[in-house]
Amino acid sequence: MKAIIYARVSTKKEEQETSLERQVLDLEQWAEELSVDVVRVISEQYSGFDLNRPGLHELFDTLKQEKVEAVLIQDDTRLGRGEAKLAIIHQLYRSGCKIYSLQQRGELELDAGESTVLSIIAKVEELQRKMMNQKISWGMRRAVREKGFNPAKNLKNQGLGGREKKEVPLEQIVALKEKKLTYEEIAATLKGFGYDVSRATVHRRYREWKKSQEEKLQNSLEMEESR
Repeated sequence: MKAIIYARVSTKKEEQETSLERQVLDLEQWAEELSVDVVRVISEQYSGFDLNRPGLHELFDTLKQEKVEAVLIQDDTRLGRGEAKLAIIHQLYRSGCKIYSLQQRGELELDAGESTVLSIIAKVEELQRKMMNQKISWGMRRAVREKGFNPAKNLKNQGLGGREKKEVPLEQIVALKEKKLTYEEIAATLKGFGYDVSRATVHRRYREWKKSQEEKLQNSLEMEESR
């Protein structure tokens, strides 16, 4: 099992530096007992209420790059304090990462109140995902069934297994707008076909296209008048 050792103290006083070194040493010894593969040791001196910590950013970057399965800490307060701690724990759990506490000599166990808060956060995120999926479904249904939009004919790069497109499909935005879909419905429809676009992006691109069409028309009229 791949793991990261994370140690933190809140200030840069000399005694805190000693405490930080001791944390790392204790965690390295415990990692040997657990027979885990430590891919990174991260230690930093920052307030636990601060989410903008270099070591914390490094922790989450390493999780993705190294496919880490566990984080070893002295105790849960090393990750953070108050709401910051819960936010970090939630993100670690979302990443499929286990948290091992040396103080508890095993997987981290939260108190009842903290567990309830994390459960509520997870439920809210689940509902948000369902609502977004429903919006995508509504947009696609309206575009395909009610407005006569043919995705096989109008959308390019099909059959890519849902791979995210980097370019915004302007031609399709215009086609959907001409069929009287709202900007939100257009964004939801395109997301359903793998385009990661927001309502604001759709609106901006359509306005830019509209403006360019008006400029072309104006130039054409001026050229006609000059003849």
